[in-house]
Amino acid sequence: MENISSSRGAAAAAAAAKISSIFIYPIKSCRGISVPLAPLTPTGFRWDRHWLVVNQKGRAYTQRVEPKLALVEVELPNEAFSEGWEPTKNSYMVIKAPGMDTLKVSLSKPPQIADGVSVWEWSGSALDEGDEASKWFTNYLGKPSRLVRFNAAAETRPVDPVYARGHNIMFSDQYPFLLASQESLDELNKLLKEPVPINRFRPNILVNGCEPFAEDLWTEIKIGQFSFQGVKLCCRCKVPTINQDTAIAGHEPNETLMKFRSDKVLRPDKKQQGKVYFGQQLVCKDNLSEGKGKVVKVGDPVFVLRKVSSAAEAAA
Repeated sequence: MENISSSRGAAAAAAAAKISSIFIYPIKSCRGISVPLAPLTPTGFRWDRHWLVVNQKGRAYTQRVEPKLALVEVELPNEAFSEGWEPTKNSYMVIKAPGMDTLKVSLSKPPQIADGVSVWEWSGSALDEGDEASKWFTNYLGKPSRLVRFNAAAETRPVDPVYARGHNIMFSDQYPFLLASQESLDELNKLLKEPVPINRFRPNILVNGCEPFAEDLWTEIKIGQFSFQGVKLCCRCKVPTINQDTAIAGHEPNETLMKFRSDKVLRPDKKQQGKVYFGQQLVCKDNLSEGKGKVVKVGDPVFVLRKVSSAAEAAA
């Protein structure tokens, strides 16, 4: 990785943007939950990508191969997003999907261990949510499936140390947080025959009030009282082409993104890999394992502390 030059200056007097939405995705590749506030943890927002649906070999199912996961709705108790809340024996995650009975999964820690669980490059043990959940997802997907929970007591999953050494995630793809701006989505939608909603891109943090794609340049920001590092631009797979209301894939928005958000356009002097970019990956630089008050809220201001001058200078 080459050194990234950055302009360092005093914190901007005025906020560059503010948080307009926060999204949590409890089960990887299933529907997200829009929340007014979310507790920060060292691996991302609490409850984000804690669960994973796997096949009989323990490998992750994602929308890339099982787009029907887009239609799986997940509900958590409202109080689950309050700082310091702990589940009781009567606390459940509620899961719904077309043509299926409602599934209730206890938020209490399951006793069974599933070995040999893998997602991308990582493999390890996970907590197995049991036969009822397995039967539900098996019936829904039409193939043997199990629902597992990240085993935080026994496992860690480090992010790529080239970009952010010392940070860990649960079942996210790459990094603890993904930020995008409403203005970037609006700019993309100007070019599309049929506008797409933000759920195609599955961010954790949606901001507004900045220039389109300003987030590309942010290498250090402050949200409320917390410092975040902009780690790298988010390269997009086929998931944005999947309509999250129908689970049907098309060609857009990736076809249009390729015309103005590809590495060829944004990073012409770098190695070309045919990638397209939308959003900025973040890690939190603060110690999140101790103390209280570690919550991010809708309406929080975003201050840019450091930025690069062009997307070509940003890590990707």
